[in-house]
Amino acid sequence: MKMLAEDIKNRNFKTSYLLFGEEAYLRNQYKNRLKDALTEPGDTMNFSRFEGKGTDPAEIISLADTLPFFAERRLILVEDSGFFKNKCDELADYIPRLPDTTCLLFVETEVDKRNRLYKAVQKYGRVTEFQLQDERTLMKWILGILKKEKKNVTEATLRLFLEYTGSDMENIHMELEKLLSYTADRDVITSGDVQEICTMQTTGRIFEMIRAIAEKKQRLALDLYYDLLALKEPPMRILFLIARQFNQLLLVKSLAAKGLDRAAIASRAQVAPFVAGRLMTQARSFTLQQLETAVRDCVKAEEAVKTGQMTDVLSVELLIVQYSA
Repeated sequence: MKMLAEDIKNRNFKTSYLLFGEEAYLRNQYKNRLKDALTEPGDTMNFSRFEGKGTDPAEIISLADTLPFFAERRLILVEDSGFFKNKCDELADYIPRLPDTTCLLFVETEVDKRNRLYKAVQKYGRVTEFQLQDERTLMKWILGILKKEKKNVTEATLRLFLEYTGSDMENIHMELEKLLSYTADRDVITSGDVQEICTMQTTGRIFEMIRAIAEKKQRLALDLYYDLLALKEPPMRILFLIARQFNQLLLVKSLAAKGLDRAAIASRAQVAPFVAGRLMTQARSFTLQQLETAVRDCVKAEEAVKTGQMTDVLSVELLIVQYSA
């Protein structure tokens, strides 16, 4: 990200860029920064955009070979093409001979780093991966926004806010705007404000549900389940998320037992470090055997629905009752 920012600041651009990764907010921010730096506002003659897996490489190459019209560069934006997961030899062969007057900007969610096109952009252009940010980085970013708005907040409130929003920066940004509007007449944001105005993500509710189950707070666990049903969440999706949570807890507890630290566990479990920390804390409420049994019981609950032995709503409800009793 640092080198990409330097390219924009110094206006020393490569002929090709690939932006990819899980953090969509940052990916889109840098996509727009590059677009604004490389093209004039409203310039439709020198800016083209392609999207989707039906994109024709030959059309991109033909356009890239066309000189810009009264401008320094032509920008071609290609989004979610699938070129970096599937083979695209035409573009891989073309990247080394891209004219200096054209910039190819690829924006993808997933890539295969063994892909020929990926290696070509890496060699002749700039590849930037946008990963989910850790808790410290997110808190620093949020505090920066709040400082500009002259708002004060405690660390405990910030952590609660992140429990509600998760680590997705786009969602954090939207919830932060709601919070700022809600507290427009005050300079302090409280935990009560977060609970009152912010929307807890489904995964956050599942996390709270598992915590309630671990603490044997059956009424709270069931209330969270009924809240999800009221929000039109399908029972089988809720069951899937419960099963995934138990699987993550099992993996985290197993890794912690081997002596791995939070950073290593986060990497192996493919979650943000602060999420790994929360999982490690929650996993202490269960034994390995309990977690293994819980994963198996989730599978049995799904089978009971698929074979018609039980309705989906009742199947999940009984699972929650069993583990919170």
